Amino acid sequence: MLFEPEIPPNTGNIIRLAANTGSHLHLIKPFGFDLDDKRMRRAGLDYHEFAGISQYDHWQDFMRQQGENRLVGISTKATMHYSQCRFEEGDFLIFGPETRGLPDKIRKQLGPANLLRIPMLPDSRSLNLSNAAAVVVYEAWRQLGFATGN
Repeated sequence: MLFEPEIPPNTGNIIRLAANTGSHLHLIKPFGFDLDDKRMRRAGLDYHEFAGISQYDHWQDFMRQQGENRLVGISTKATMHYSQCRFEEGDFLIFGPETRGLPDKIRKQLGPANLLRIPMLPDSRSLNLSNAAAVVVYEAWRQLGFATGN
């Protein structure tokens, strides 16, 4: 899930990631671009037709419709590494906007037990959003036995 994504090529790359891993992509508005943006389409190529994508007008809209499954936030402010998590079928992996990350309000709602970080060298700021999504999605998919994959 992308919470208020800002950069079209990142979202396009993540559409491609979702299509190649059988993941369903959830997008929470507002976006920093139009979904028809040519830069986003170029990054996602024509994979958008193979990826399930749902859109929500805001966080509360998403919670009303999908809030029953486990929500796992990815944040540089978390203490637990993504590799320490036991992912389960139906988990939602939540990534914040590129320039701001997940807001305090959402991190508090999820709680420390449901916040994960990707280890980096000291003084590193963050990974590119689509790279971070790939790291965590592939770990979750690996733990689930690469279901329906080769």
